Parts: sequence; C-alpha cells; structure tokens
Amino acid sequence: MNIREICKDAKRIGISGHVRPDGDCVGSCLGLYLYLRKLFPKKEIKVFLEKPADIFSCIRGYDEINILDDNMPGEAPFDVYFALDGRKDRLGRAEALFESAKVTVNIDHHISNAGGCGDHNYVEPNASSTSELVCDLVEDEVMDADIATALYIGIAHDTGVFRYSCTSPKTLRTAAKLIGFDIDFPRLIEETFYEKTYVQNQIMGRALLESILIMDGRCIVSCIDKRTMDFYQVTSKDLEGIVSQIKLTKGTECAVFLYEIGTLEYKVSLRSTDKVDVAKVAEMFGGGGHVRAAGCTMNGTFHDVINNLSLHIEEQLEGTSA
Repeated sequence: MNIREICKDAKRIGISGHVRPDGDCVGSCLGLYLYLRKLFPKKEIKVFLEKPADIFSCIRGYDEINILDDNMPGEAPFDVYFALDGRKDRLGRAEALFESAKVTVNIDHHISNAGGCGDHNYVEPNASSTSELVCDLVEDEVMDADIATALYIGIAHDTGVFRYSCTSPKTLRTAAKLIGFDIDFPRLIEETFYEKTYVQNQIMGRALLESILIMDGRCIVSCIDKRTMDFYQVTSKDLEGIVSQIKLTKGTECAVFLYEIGTLEYKVSLRSTDKVDVAKVAEMFGGGGHVRAAGCTMNGTFHDVINNLSLHIEEQLEGTSA
C-alpha cells in the first residue's frame, strides 16, 4: 500500500479508530496523522476518536483529536478516510464519516477483519499491532521522533511490552528501529503502561479480591458492576490491564473480565495461553480480536454471561470444539 499515492489528490483526509481507544488505536491514529501532516502540510487532516485516556497526552497531536460525542459538529464528506485497528462497524460515531468518504482505507491486524472493509486494505492478522503496520508504510526518510513515539507506544501496548505471543522477530526489529530515533522509551512504557493512579490500583485490587476460579481452576473470572465503578468514581479507561493481571494467575488457561456498561449489558475481555482461541469465543457473541486476546459485548445477568462463555471455553479446553 502506498499512502502517499492514495492521498496525493485529496484535500480532506480523515482518520478514526475503534470505540474505547486503547494504546494501539491511539498510537496508530496519531502516528498516521503526524506522518500525513508532514507529507501534506497544506491538506486538511483530522483525527476522530472517543476521548482517549490522559496517559496518551505525551503523544504529539493528542490535543488535536476531534472527540466523538454528542457535541461533535457535522462534517462534509472526506476525500480519503482511514479506519485503523478494526472493522468499520467498530468506529462508533465515525462510521458515518468513513461510509461517506470518496475513498476508504482500512489498516488492521485483527483476524476477525481478515478481508478488510475499505477500497484499499492492509490487513495482516499475524502482525503484533496496527501501529507496526503503519510503521511499515512510513518511509525511513519521513520517520521522525514524534511519529516514532506514537507508533512505539502502540506496539508496546498491544504486545504487553513485548511479552505477548503476537510479538515476532519483525516486531522487535520495528521497535528497535523506532528506538533509534532517540525516543525516551523507558519513560513512555513506565508512564503509559505500568503506572497506575491510586484509584486504579484500588479497583484492580477489588477485581482480584472478587475473582473466582472455574473449570477446576483452569479459568479465572472477575466482574466489576456499575455500582462499584460509581463508588470508586472510575470509568472504563481505569479498568485497563485488569484482565491481563488476572491472567497471570498460576494454573489458569483463560481469563475473563467483565464490566457493566448498561442494564444487563457487559463489556467482556478475554485472554488465554495456548489452549483457548478466544477470538473464536468472542466471535460467537458478535465480537472478535486475536487468538490470545479478544472481546465482545454481551447481554444478560453476570451468571448468564459466564455460563454462555464457559460452554465455549470448556469445549476448547476439553478438545471437543470443531
């Protein structure tokens, strides 16, 4: 894919990522934004995202993000629109902007989006992150410290700081290349990935205390309801990292973390080791993701959700899935 060629005649260019943007979503969107702005300083280029976590304010361009909410003004159709890190139906309010654009581009690494959803697609399910794919498309002579910072943060977050199985030799070579632009990578990792506020530690402790083991200890489950979130005055952004933490429990093959987003409605995050393909589980309920990390939204009581999920997880653990 040649982004320069796709965008050369465009006057207005838009960029969006998925709802509830994580590090890879924010990093890839802002990395692409900074790259395009450097290539085409006279073009109108806009990023549209739901409000990202404040930890990503260290990325240049963060303050220029157009926040997708009820107060967002109307937009004329864009000449080129990029959907990053997901399918178009994961763009939330920005899906309409994508659909109305003259030319659409999809860059993603989710196996649930293998075919792509744009006029031009760069989808590589084996890639660690969308940020790694954006890095592939940025010419060496254009790359700089600001673009490298955005893309490094995206890669680091989606690989769990290079601990997850999606990390490949190419991923590490890409990270090494980005570090070569003299970015302060230890600080970026510490401040955006590991550092937690006091209340974030409190809510993680609550999730750990109230977790339960099922399937003879092979699966760990935890849930935070809306009342608990209100008590600690936290949002979904404060729950980042909980599912990865409970997955570290010795002897478990799969981790499930839920938080309530509405009456009898839960956001579900799934993580696994090597025995459960959680993308297949999530896809059964309209979600998706990766083999070892996926998610979906489910309706019902907490027990309904866990019963429905556990049926498919246990099938894989017992080796009876098709």
